[in-house]
Amino acid sequence: MKLYHPPSGIQQGLELLINPNWSLDQAMAVIELIDDLRDRIWSHYEIVMQQKLRDERLTGYDVNISDPPF
Repeated sequence: MKLYHPPSGIQQGLELLINPNWSLDQAMAVIELIDDLRDRIWSHYEIVMQQKLRDERLTGYDVNISDPPF
């Protein structure tokens, strides 16, 4: 069995159990709710989240842009 690795990286804490008896409509409703929640959060924090994501991707290596590529 392959282990699930959530995007958050959190491997312990409260388990999220999904009822295997949900109908397709119930599952779709939950996905739509999560999408709506994500959209609302993004619209409120868009600029600071973009800056945070940008900062996390920057490396500590300073590159002099005027240097030739070779």
